[in-house]
Amino acid sequence: MDHVNEKIDAAKLSGETVTVWLLDGTTSVYLGIILAVLLLAGVVSEVLPTAKWGRTLGKKLMGLEVRDIEGHDAPEFGAALRRWLVYSVPGLLAVGLVGVAWCLFDKPWRQCWHDKAAHTFVAG
Repeated sequence: MDHVNEKIDAAKLSGETVTVWLLDGTTSVYLGIILAVLLLAGVVSEVLPTAKWGRTLGKKLMGLEVRDIEGHDAPEFGAALRRWLVYSVPGLLAVGLVGVAWCLFDKPWRQCWHDKAAHTFVAG
């Protein structure tokens, strides 16, 4: 954090309008660690339970299951990972809301974008 403050102080002392990049070789390591922890947490809490049992704890409590469209089994790991990534990454942006609301108009499976990407559906 000290090197960021040094950059800001140097910019102030220069008396000119300058761009100070806060993401550099030092801070990008921290960003990488944070992204790795978030990825690991998502895989452990969402992808693995979906691939193994076809449901997460929340879906189990609600009586829902994620199933493969063709085999009606729990999705494989790759499909569960793809489903989570398509849900999570656009979810950070406003476009994720459109992807989730898509199921309101989708016929006949009522799939959101993440289910379409993984070839899955949610059954109750």
